[in-house]
This record gives sequence, C-alpha cells and structure tokens, in this order.
Amino acid sequence: MPLGPLGADPVTPYLQVDVDRLQRNLDRTAARFAEAGVALRPHAKTHKCPEVARRQLAAGAVGLTVATIGEAEAMVAAGCNDVFVAYPLWLDERGSRRLADLATQVTVAIGVDSAEGAANAGRLLDGSPVEVLVEVDSGQHRSGAAPADAGAVAVAARRAGLEVRGVFTFPGHGYGAERSTAARDEAAALWTAGEAMAAAGVEPRVLSGGSTPTLADADLDVLTEARPGVYAFHDAQQWELGVVGPEDLALVCVSTVISHAGGRVVLDAGSKALGADRAAYATGFGRLPDHPDARVVQLSEHHAVVDLAGAPLPPLGSTLAVAPNHVCAAINLHDELWVDSPRSGRSAWPVTARGRNS
Repeated sequence: MPLGPLGADPVTPYLQVDVDRLQRNLDRTAARFAEAGVALRPHAKTHKCPEVARRQLAAGAVGLTVATIGEAEAMVAAGCNDVFVAYPLWLDERGSRRLADLATQVTVAIGVDSAEGAANAGRLLDGSPVEVLVEVDSGQHRSGAAPADAGAVAVAARRAGLEVRGVFTFPGHGYGAERSTAARDEAAALWTAGEAMAAAGVEPRVLSGGSTPTLADADLDVLTEARPGVYAFHDAQQWELGVVGPEDLALVCVSTVISHAGGRVVLDAGSKALGADRAAYATGFGRLPDHPDARVVQLSEHHAVVDLAGAPLPPLGSTLAVAPNHVCAAINLHDELWVDSPRSGRSAWPVTARGRNS
C-alpha cells in the first residue's frame, strides 16, 4: 500500500486508509444487498469515523448500527438520521435522557433481550419514540434471548409502552465455526423469533442479522436488514478466515523498523497501536500484506516482533504496513485515520466516536 508523498507522513505508528479499496468494499456490499432488496445498516463501531459513515450512507445504507449511546450521539452529530444501538441496554436515568434527546432529532432504536430489560426501558423512556428490537441468540451464546422466547420479550416491551420494530441477532460464531453453518443458524433463529413474535400478536417489521464473515452465505430470503461492520476495511482475521485476500485490506498500521535484534524485525507498533486480539485460529498478532508469509510473532505494548519467513531484513528506519487482527479494536486506539487520495492528497479523518464506550 503506498505511503504517500515524502515529508507528508505522520509519526509512526499510525493507521492508513486506502480510500479506493475502502470505497470498493462499500460499493460492492451495498450493491449486493440493494439487488436483493435487503436494507444495509452498517455497524459504525468498526470505524467510529464520520467520514466513513457518510460514505456508507451515500452508498445506500438506510442508517447506522452502533454499540453504545455515545457512538449514537457521535454519528447523529455527524449527520446520520437513523441509528440502532444493537446492544441489550440496561438503561438508567442518564442513559434514558440521552436516548430521549436523540429521539427528538432522529430515528432511534435500541436492543432488549429480556422482559425485565424491556420493562425497565419502557419505564425510563416514558413515551419517548425510541423503538426496540428483540435480540436473540443464533449460536454465539453471548447475549440474546432464545428465539422461541422472542414473542414474550416483545409483548413485555409493548406492555411497557415501547414500539417493537422487530428482531435481531449476531452470528458471531461464524468467526470460529463453519461460516455457512453460522449463516444457516442466523436465518433459522430469525425465522423462529419472527414466528414467535407474530404468534404473540407483535408482527416484526425487521429481521436483522449479519456479520462480515457470514455475509456471502447470508439467507437473503429471511433477512430484511444486514449489519456488517468490518467489511469496510477488512483485517487480518478476515484474511486468515479466507473471507478476503490482502488486496481487499483497506486499512493498515504503518510502522517503523526500529531493531534487528535476534535477526528479526522489530516494529514500533505494539498492542497500543494494533490491539491485542488474537483469535484461536490466528497465526500471529497481525499480518503484513506486502509479505504474505510473514507473521507478527510477539507483541508488547510498544513492540511488534516480525518473522519475515526468510525474506531479507528491511533497513532500520524503513516502514512496514501491518494489518491488525481486529480492525475495530485497533481503530479505537487512534485519534485519526490517515488517508491518501490521488485526487485530494493526504488528510486525516478524525475518529470522533473513539472511547465512547457508554
């Protein structure tokens, strides 16, 4: 990935975006779902960046997904008029006031996954137009009600005075299990949950799912909405899973070679720049797009040790591009994304929702 004109580089380590690859990723996914008649609501927790959000909305997204109220506030301030907090919020007075305020400006929905959570949200929101979607577990076994219990949760939400939009799930086990199996689990869970809601007298308008690994296998006859996040940039995890190749990676961490200790490359990008995530299937702490056989084999806070698999050591002071394992975690460690465009040159995009964890 080109590093831009000499003298224009920020100080390493920094995150660099290939804007053409980014736009290609956005357009390709938007076109697929538009053709299928499925709404696209990308997850902004991946990028936390208004400039990326605007590109997603311009490509046809119906709105944005976020993980926290703070992320919702940041995206609304950036111009998004429809946000869904895809998280089973347990509201308090302050959170409910923030949501109610947002709902006077734009369309807002939140997640619930229990009758108790729905009742609590209804009590605190007290007539606010905030809508809810019932979260169900499709196989990741994290949060989410059993699909067959979605009707009971929806009824509790309606009794609490909340408008129920539909049901959502996250097939996160697609990161470890067979992706096609996870996609089938997703469709089955949404279908069962939708039937349970309809049987309880609450007709779901939205059946929402989606994760980047399962997008290619998603059942678009069941889903009415998809919420991928990582697809915008992709990362080393998606490369390792075989979802994409290195040519689709739109974000890297540019790092300086600071040492040749032990006959290996040591970079200045540690866990505080790349993030510390390493899934069980990952072969390292990051991948180098320009050196496909290389691996980041050791990671400290400010050091990344790279085994170049026999390739010549690059000179001290030179730079290498590293694809983080988990792009969402890496971006949350940086204040800006650096972008090289052949049309507008180099610029910095602020990561305005960084650290908005509540």
